[in-house]
Amino acid sequence: MTFKANIDIMPLEALLDPQGKAVSQSMGNVGLAEITNVRIGKHITLLIAANTKEEASTKVNEACKKMLCNQIMESYSFDLEEA
Repeated sequence: MTFKANIDIMPLEALLDPQGKAVSQSMGNVGLAEITNVRIGKHITLLIAANTKEEASTKVNEACKKMLCNQIMESYSFDLEEA
């Protein structure tokens, strides 16, 4: 089976997000002063060949921990669907 993973990687809440802060401060300039506390992260999609959803989930966790996410500064979450 093939599964599709949708992975979201975000900076940890305790850390400063300079890109998000810059966007937050600019919201007023475009008439959107009601929008605050913008956080900017990454969205990654990938395909996994696996026999079960649990096996695919294990592989995605491994990829996130080993390569896609710096767990010192970022957190990740993902969902899986059959492709």
